[in-house]
Amino acid sequence: MDAMLAEYLPILIFLGLAIAIAGAAVGASYVVIRQHPDRDKNSAYECGFDAFEDSRGKFDVRFYLVAILFIIFDLEVAFLFPWAITLGKIGIFGFWSMMIFLAILTIGFIYEWRKGALEWE
Repeated sequence: MDAMLAEYLPILIFLGLAIAIAGAAVGASYVVIRQHPDRDKNSAYECGFDAFEDSRGKFDVRFYLVAILFIIFDLEVAFLFPWAITLGKIGIFGFWSMMIFLAILTIGFIYEWRKGALEWE
């Protein structure tokens, strides 16, 4: 049991050093720099103006639709890479099974296109 615990000693030393260095960096920032932020430092950033509505407002469903479509076609590409690498080993069965998979995705893409899911008005 002691030998197994000894294998975790380098990890505990690393965690201890990381916590000590992080604490020293945070402590040094309080010692070196004064901590009195002005109005500009506490103001809104990114968009340049203060929020004027509740952040839990409703979003248009098209944002979610575009995100889902991106994930679907991104996963398609994720399946194509390992298939292309192992195509020599899986043979003709693997080729035709991927062609069926791509045909189903193409039919889905054409359906989305015809329904107008890819149009942004």
